[in-house]
Amino acid sequence: MMTLPEALRTLHRPPPTLQLSDLETGQHPAQRRLILEELLAHNLSMLALRAGAQRFHAQPLSANDALKNKLLAALPFKPTGAQARVVAEIERDMALDAPMMRLVQGDVGSGKTLVAAIAALRAIAHGKQVALMAPTELLAEQHANNFRNWFAPLGIEVGWLAGKQKGKARLAQQEAIASGQVQMIVGTHAIFQEQVQFNGLALVIIDEQHRFGVHQRLALWEKGQQQGFHPHQLIMTATPIPRTLAMTAYADLDTSVIDELPPGRTPVTTVAIPDTRRKRHYRPRAPRLYD
Repeated sequence: MMTLPEALRTLHRPPPTLQLSDLETGQHPAQRRLILEELLAHNLSMLALRAGAQRFHAQPLSANDALKNKLLAALPFKPTGAQARVVAEIERDMALDAPMMRLVQGDVGSGKTLVAAIAALRAIAHGKQVALMAPTELLAEQHANNFRNWFAPLGIEVGWLAGKQKGKARLAQQEAIASGQVQMIVGTHAIFQEQVQFNGLALVIIDEQHRFGVHQRLALWEKGQQQGFHPHQLIMTATPIPRTLAMTAYADLDTSVIDELPPGRTPVTTVAIPDTRRKRHYRPRAPRLYD
């Protein structure tokens, strides 16, 4: 393998014998050496970030299943084995005094939201707050409606905070969050703005983490710091992530996979379509989209 100085010299001052076809395909040894360098640097930075996070303390949330059992008893279905496995992994992490940093991956319809709700109930049962952040107001509102339907019978108030809220409504919601009246807060990036003050935030849930980035995720995590404790963090994504990529791009996170769909759900097929073929794929599906 080329040394780094040799690779840099080769690419910045290519010798006459260099095959341009190798550069065009990205397969030249000098290019591969730089790719390895960047991947290694990224991986080391993520591992350093993880090690740094483990030096912080979180509020240990031991088993307290009264609310969880009431929710499960009210559901018209039974969670899948994969959901139960992932819930157990999350609950094990939340019982520790180091902040959980876990990524949950699962196809659309696999039941990630229910898993997040059960994790939220563990924190709420200990008298703590939970914040869920979604990348768009539409998705955040969908989550808020789901959590209200599940949590209202349990006497848990679900708050909503988004950019479109203005004036008195926004101020009233911020006051309810700061006082602890609202135990579950759902919203967009608005929930980590300076004006929003939490009251015992113990769990942060982030949906579609790739839409935010590491720094925004950590901003909310830091915002939840109170009395020397940092909140646990649960991240959800429906984007299929190969194991090797997850180990590289999300080295700062533990990973759980919901690899089972509830009975009756149609499996989701994910494919990559070049932009040049976009119209060809849209055209036959347009009538069904408008129905």
